[in-house]
Amino acid sequence: MFVEGEVLLAPYPEWSQSDIALESMAQLLRGLHVAASGFDPRDFDWNDILADPEGGTVVCHNDVCPENVVCRDGVAVALLDFEFAAPGRPVYDLAQLAQLCVPIENDFDQARLGWLPADRPARLRLAADAYGLDREGRKELLTAIDDALTRGEEFVRRRVKAGDPNYIDMWDRTDGAAGLA
Repeated sequence: MFVEGEVLLAPYPEWSQSDIALESMAQLLRGLHVAASGFDPRDFDWNDILADPEGGTVVCHNDVCPENVVCRDGVAVALLDFEFAAPGRPVYDLAQLAQLCVPIENDFDQARLGWLPADRPARLRLAADAYGLDREGRKELLTAIDDALTRGEEFVRRRVKAGDPNYIDMWDRTDGAAGLA
């Protein structure tokens, strides 16, 4: 199915880094979770490579990054690439989004991907607000971000070790393990 709009590729354009774009991504993710909450995922096989290590009952995207979002007029309208979809906790999926769209990246990778300097804590609050997290959900988000960062790093290391040329190229461009620190 084709969805009209722009898919974001690095270096990310300035408009894609706006609060409006981030807010709409978090709202879109919330919509996915609400829609998926009535679905029973137990009888299906899932790719758990990036899935929430704690598991869960709501089908989550697990890879909401700028390259997997379609935007129109600066607003996210669709998610793409559900290769890593699996049941989990919605807050963990939001943590994955925060890692890649706030972004919570090291300075080297932020610059490499074209991210402009920004108030990252304010952007994280914006994502939490747009998603609709309450106080307890915000505490859970901070823990989930740590889990998501660790899981993402492990994934990249496995892809490099397996000889995936795309990940080897990224590893080399980001100074390998130093770029993940």
